[in-house]
Amino acid sequence: MTYRKLIFTGPVGAGKTTAIASISDQPPVRTDAAASDLTALRKSATTVALDYGVLHLPDGGKLHLYGTPGQERFDFMWDILTEGGIGLILLIDNDRADPLHDLRRFLHRFQSFIAATGLALGVTCMDLRAHPSLESYHRELVQLGFRAPVLEVDARRRTDVSLLIQALLLHLDPGLSVEGGKV
Repeated sequence: MTYRKLIFTGPVGAGKTTAIASISDQPPVRTDAAASDLTALRKSATTVALDYGVLHLPDGGKLHLYGTPGQERFDFMWDILTEGGIGLILLIDNDRADPLHDLRRFLHRFQSFIAATGLALGVTCMDLRAHPSLESYHRELVQLGFRAPVLEVDARRRTDVSLLIQALLLHLDPGLSVEGGKV
């Protein structure tokens, strides 16, 4: 069995905790605390260290899923959590004030990790706000020198999160065979 570790990151409220909970085959470990700053305007609790889940693969292996805190004041955890990771799933909430700014900020912060591994972008809350479009995100990625799959994702839906993970794994290894389209 191979140790495989994927990192989920993005701003507060983008769906990292929800995505890991929806795809994990065991109850996820969460380190939520009551939000005590401007985050409280978006949600009552926030991740302060990590989220952790496990996805059992058809080959008998496991995919370990680590979610970072979204707040920059906990960014010291970002470097710790990416250690040994094979790829990054960046979730961006399309309903935030400036989601393309959020995208640029996280791409800049994780640039070295992405260059050494790979990236898949999941855009959440497109049902609440349709603009920017997926094409806008794709153009922004290309303009910044990144190549990555971009998908609309409902983090509550296991199938959406599974497709995002599959897109990342196929991006990392185009020759990979995903059995029955399931991760």
